[in-house]
Amino acid sequence: MGASKFQILRKLVLPGSAKTFIGTLKVDVGMAWIGSVMGEYMTSKAGLGYLIVYGGQVFKLALVMAATVVLCLLATLMYLGVVLLEKLLVKN
Repeated sequence: MGASKFQILRKLVLPGSAKTFIGTLKVDVGMAWIGSVMGEYMTSKAGLGYLIVYGGQVFKLALVMAATVVLCLLATLMYLGVVLLEKLLVKN
């Protein structure tokens, strides 16, 4: 139909793949948190993962639970941000 490659990308490919992209992003938000916390478990001297490990070593359950709750809240906020992005970008 005479469209350029950029027009095909902008009008056909991106809108068609937006739903799949957002669905993948929802999963990747959780995986990113898992990766960062696991990295902090192993080599870090600071961060929420370090606090969880340190709290377990010195038997401070309150510290472990507080860091876990903060992680859950941050992950939930990021997930809700992706859901909001989905509502703005993807049309049913």
